Amino acid sequence: MAVDTGPAPAPNGVNAPGRARIRQRTFRTDNWLQSPLTTGGILAVFIVYSTIRIFMNKYYFVAAYDYLTPLFSPCMSKSCVEGSADFGTPLPKLPFFIPLGFIAFPIVAGFRVTCYYYRKSGYRSLWMSPQACAVREPHAKYTGETRFPLIFMNAHRYFFYFASLVLLINAWDAIQAFHGKDGGFGIGLGTLIMWINVAALTGYTLSCHACRHVVGGRLKHFSKHPLRYRFWTLVSKLNARHGTFAMTSLFTVILTDAYIMSLSAGWFNDLRIFN
Repeated sequence: MAVDTGPAPAPNGVNAPGRARIRQRTFRTDNWLQSPLTTGGILAVFIVYSTIRIFMNKYYFVAAYDYLTPLFSPCMSKSCVEGSADFGTPLPKLPFFIPLGFIAFPIVAGFRVTCYYYRKSGYRSLWMSPQACAVREPHAKYTGETRFPLIFMNAHRYFFYFASLVLLINAWDAIQAFHGKDGGFGIGLGTLIMWINVAALTGYTLSCHACRHVVGGRLKHFSKHPLRYRFWTLVSKLNARHGTFAMTSLFTVILTDAYIMSLSAGWFNDLRIFN
């Protein structure tokens, strides 16, 4: 005897009632795949590079000039090489499978993954939802950011606060890089590269949508808060270039780390500008 289980659930997603039945994937004639593939490729390169580097656990500090790569900063374990722990070593020696940069890396990785710009890039390039405007997505069901793993995206504003602290630490590392070979003040190519990276990261962090909300959100009358309104105006201008800062800072992080790794490994010497 058949058991009545009630009416079948209505289809949703691209097959939801009321949506036009279009068999074609898209009517677009432009190369719409180029943008998500390019962005996805760049993200994949950064993920692979940074993962390999943080698990190398070496070639991250140049003692002669106080160059510390951002992928390992702050280094706070007794496993850190001498001179690289500017904030002390409250943590014990770590086993080989735990990267020395395990404190900051999850923060900056979470900040980027949950970033509104990277959400768009990740959804189109990796999640394929949607792949592009007017292109039918392969998912038959849509739940938004209400379930695992996409519900994790709602933590972006909290990652912003911690990432801002990491940015200040990176700026401190760049200040320490004004160190001469014979002591005192000095400038090398590594110093400039580290400051370029800090500038790119600052642009990325300040142009963040969460930053825009922090400085100007929940205000009913801008006229009563002129200082916050000025900050909000500045951040709004930067926000228009958030995507540019986001992608540029990926390359500057890789460049900074690769340069410091090369010096630490002894592949070549730092180009000194002064002392």
